[in-house]
Amino acid sequence: MPQPGAVEERRFVLFAARLQDLFDSLKRHGYQIIAPVVSDDAIVYQPVDSVEELPAGFTDEQRPGMYRLKRRADKAFFGYVVGPHSWKRYLYPPLQRLWQAKRNESSDLQVVHDREQPARYAFVGVRACELAAIMVQDRVLLGEHYRDEHYQQRRENVLLVAVNCTHPAGNCFCASMNTGPRVRSGYDIALTEVLDSKSHFFVVEIGSERGNTVLQGVEMQTVTEEQWQQAQQVLEGATKRILKSMDITDIKELLYRHLDSAHWESVAKRCLTCSNCTMVCPTCFCHTVEDTTNLHGTVAERWRKWDSCFHIDFSYIHGSPVRVSEASRYRQWITHKLGWWQDQFGTSGCVGCGRCITWCPVGIDITEEISALRRSEEGKVAHTLPKEENHANA
Repeated sequence: MPQPGAVEERRFVLFAARLQDLFDSLKRHGYQIIAPVVSDDAIVYQPVDSVEELPAGFTDEQRPGMYRLKRRADKAFFGYVVGPHSWKRYLYPPLQRLWQAKRNESSDLQVVHDREQPARYAFVGVRACELAAIMVQDRVLLGEHYRDEHYQQRRENVLLVAVNCTHPAGNCFCASMNTGPRVRSGYDIALTEVLDSKSHFFVVEIGSERGNTVLQGVEMQTVTEEQWQQAQQVLEGATKRILKSMDITDIKELLYRHLDSAHWESVAKRCLTCSNCTMVCPTCFCHTVEDTTNLHGTVAERWRKWDSCFHIDFSYIHGSPVRVSEASRYRQWITHKLGWWQDQFGTSGCVGCGRCITWCPVGIDITEEISALRRSEEGKVAHTLPKEENHANA
């Protein structure tokens, strides 16, 4: 996969009217383009061929438990942020066959492992928080000791066209997580959209030799100082409009101190354990494995499918689940995401995209839950869970 800094940084201007040239170049180089589209009143990621399929002229309104698309007054191609989909669905699919076993007429058993050549994808419109999420999944699934070969095959065939956020939504808190709204590294090509009454263009930054190759033949101009400053002003304005934040100072230790907190019972009274937060999360990788056979007993298959620590059966061990209560399951999720991930993988499992807040049916806000734990320490009030729900069952 391309390495950040593979080529000397170069900056150009691509006028919006020539954006299709980039799409055409990607297709000439054998990439299937995956980009944002509007489907069922939401921004989702699907295969596209033309810039005409992008959600030009749309923006999104997001609050806890609420998502709405709205029309903009202009024709910005990327004037919105993230929807319910993440790029994880193409790198770590919701359903993956691991192997298939067939018994022939001689009753011989043949096991075939799925090692199909994955498609060459070009992800267009990757936001900074999403790029950070891909980097997190790389650390989890491409580690030295435990490498997911299915993920590796897909990841090596992906070209990342990042887009800097210019219009953050109400649930974004990437700035406090140091993951956005500006992309810093890990991309092949990065775009910053500038749109005013006089012009509509993209400042293009090259992040890898692969990205440089794709841009050969695309009609661009060297960026002027004025155009560069316009782009910087747009990004600075986006940063200032991000109002939500999470205080991550010693957050791991904070959560470890509150494993027995009665605050989890307060959250449990609202939480439906529906698993929406984990399904839309761009970094969660929990899964289950299911074996199936046909009616004749001649074909058996093993499938991996997304699962969630909010499901009661997820912690099922030797006759019963470990985490029975809603409180213990919510505590498991947030403590693992923000605390144990740092011990396991050297990084937080949260990138501040705000999806878990937006798509929670009851609007539980992860940033508010951390703030509530901090406030409880300020008051020096000691609350504990009942004994059977203590951290021994975490």
